[in-house]
Amino acid sequence: MTNANARDFSLDSELEETRAWDDEDLEVAVEDDADDIQDGTDDFESGYADEPDPEEELTTGELDLAERHELRRVAALRTDLEDITEVEYRQLRLERVVLVGVWTEGSVEDAENSMAELALLAETAGSEVLDAIYQRRQRPDPATYIGRGKVEGLKEIVAATGADTVICDGELAPSQLRNLEDRLKVKVVDRTALILDIFAQHAKSKEGQAQVELAQLTYLKQRLRGWGGNLSRQVGGRAAGGVGIGGRGPGETKIETDRRRINTRIAKLRRELREMKGTRDTKRQERRRHQIPAVAIAGYTNAGKSSLLNRLTDAGVLVEDALFATLDPTTRRTTTADGRVYTMSDTVGFVRHLPHQLVEAFRSTLEEVADADLVLHVVDGSHPDPEGQIAAVREVFAEIGADQVPELVVINKADAADPMVIARLRQREPHCVVVSAKTGEGIAEALGVVEGELPRPGVEFAALLPYERGDLINRLHQHGEIDSVEHTADGTIVHGRANEDLAGELAAYALV
Repeated sequence: MTNANARDFSLDSELEETRAWDDEDLEVAVEDDADDIQDGTDDFESGYADEPDPEEELTTGELDLAERHELRRVAALRTDLEDITEVEYRQLRLERVVLVGVWTEGSVEDAENSMAELALLAETAGSEVLDAIYQRRQRPDPATYIGRGKVEGLKEIVAATGADTVICDGELAPSQLRNLEDRLKVKVVDRTALILDIFAQHAKSKEGQAQVELAQLTYLKQRLRGWGGNLSRQVGGRAAGGVGIGGRGPGETKIETDRRRINTRIAKLRRELREMKGTRDTKRQERRRHQIPAVAIAGYTNAGKSSLLNRLTDAGVLVEDALFATLDPTTRRTTTADGRVYTMSDTVGFVRHLPHQLVEAFRSTLEEVADADLVLHVVDGSHPDPEGQIAAVREVFAEIGADQVPELVVINKADAADPMVIARLRQREPHCVVVSAKTGEGIAEALGVVEGELPRPGVEFAALLPYERGDLINRLHQHGEIDSVEHTADGTIVHGRANEDLAGELAAYALV
């Protein structure tokens, strides 16, 4: 039975009614948005459109630091896996090391500071320091570095702590290295090999990697070890003390082959570094031709050189609280308050007993210090022994021929340093400034001193420059000093000082 009052159903009419609902909602929404905009209460946020891209704001140094921290060693990681194929699934384990030092001169405090620095070097290289011992001797033992009796005590410490590496605070002779490894039954590393390992981890540029490899191969060449009984030595008959027939072999050919390959690789690296040095010399000669002053930032490792460069020039280089965090030199162009152009370069950090192989390999880089017009010698004011750092850096200065370059001592980390230590350093180094690269304290004063120490143009001039020679005015602002400027109907009268080349060009417009 059908309902007589029910109207006939039509799909088109029903859709028409719902379309009207959407039109009404849209009109209400538009009216609400207009009221919000008029009242200033529109709180709509896109969620992503207005947010800056985080990668666009990162500096080059921050990107390098993030890349360095992508892979970190994990302390106290234990595993029972034995299959070598499963190693790639493990995280890197920290080496467990014991430190050994020989105290030959200086005070007990000096010995403890040296061991503390060795511990920082070991941790930077990626190890866990379990114990540290040092002894007083007139000179290291020529056979075992610490003496036969101390070797037995060290062997007990290694066994008790479960260490797998022993690090000695000094450069070991090949015989000392071999004797210690044979008696301790663990790997033995000296201070030089430790520093070379840190350099190998942190070198990034092609030149830096080649310099580190050259230093490592030079160090390794004298410390190659043969296979012992696995390869027999060439011997004669029984009368010659040999083993007779059947005992004459090819000798230790592997060690000879390795040494020959190392010599070939060293020669190739030196050729490559000479070519890179030519490029660096060309850039340096171009700056000399334009007589652009150069300032070099040098000092002990982790004293804050890169942080200071970032403060002074907004360079954005990598900054990390670690030893030898940055190895590759960075040069930035900057200007003084009156517009003069000069360059500021960051160099590799120094350390006590810096390996001679590194000084030789990095000589082309360290020449930036020797050829500079001013050296900013950065000192860590919060270090327990800042005077020792100053002495160690100046020792390297003398070795690379930079001891005659004008020097300004910059005492950094004033926010964390003891005021008594700062006062002591001020008295010891009268030509110094105190700054904090972290907080910006004293940076303006340091910039003022640096600008005052820069070499000044030596030729005085007085010239009437036509108005169409605005290029000369610009060059005077960049490379000279202007004392007075007067605009006349005939041109611009300029008094000041300039270098010889620029003064020669101004001679045509000199005032009589």
